[in-house]
Amino acid sequence: MTDPTASDRDVPEPVVPEPDVPETQVAEGPVSEASVPEPQVSETGVPDPPSKAKLAWATLAALVVAGVVLVSAVLPAEYDIDPLGIGEALGLRVLANPVGGAIPVREDGIIAHGSSYRVDHMTFELEPGGFVEYKYRLEEGRSMVYSWSASYWVRSEMHSEADGAEEGTAQFFEVEERTLARHGSYVAPFPGIHGWYWLNETDDTVTVTLDASGFFSTSIEFRSEVAPIVREMMETPDSAAWRPFF
Repeated sequence: MTDPTASDRDVPEPVVPEPDVPETQVAEGPVSEASVPEPQVSETGVPDPPSKAKLAWATLAALVVAGVVLVSAVLPAEYDIDPLGIGEALGLRVLANPVGGAIPVREDGIIAHGSSYRVDHMTFELEPGGFVEYKYRLEEGRSMVYSWSASYWVRSEMHSEADGAEEGTAQFFEVEERTLARHGSYVAPFPGIHGWYWLNETDDTVTVTLDASGFFSTSIEFRSEVAPIVREMMETPDSAAWRPFF
């Protein structure tokens, strides 16, 4: 009878080869840009959001900057609180605490009105030898700015007629024997009508174009052998600011 134990001992055990594992090589010298790992990107192609730690540091930095601005600029300028002395050094405390209390305000330079100024644009055709006189109603101290031009030479007079003055009398502010344009500003020294007289002394028709803005209420146009034409000035740069008074 054959002994199975002896036969099993004579069979050699199989040799299982170990898998080849490449050895990790460490490159010497500086690391190239290609070897730097790229930031992790999600499957959608959008970079991963910053970590909570980075957000916390960014928020903290923003709060610190805001606090510095508040303490060094806002508090000294608005509330006269200057714990660091920076507002005094920068001259900001005078904004909250002007010398002598309230900020001094001049009483000249501005004339306040209760309504918007009026805007006027007019064009006049002057036949040879013809004239036109155009004036605005202005109270004392009311102002206007103007620009006018002529297509050819004209005689120009800028004059005013005061309320209650004798008929035919006027006070002159500018006389030009031969001119093409004039530009300026005017403040009425008395209540009355204030404006221009244009005379065409040439042999051709001349066009005069006037643009004016000011605190006038009406305009009056005078021509030869024609009754005066009175116009109420209604146009303003802001229709909501129009009032029937100044």
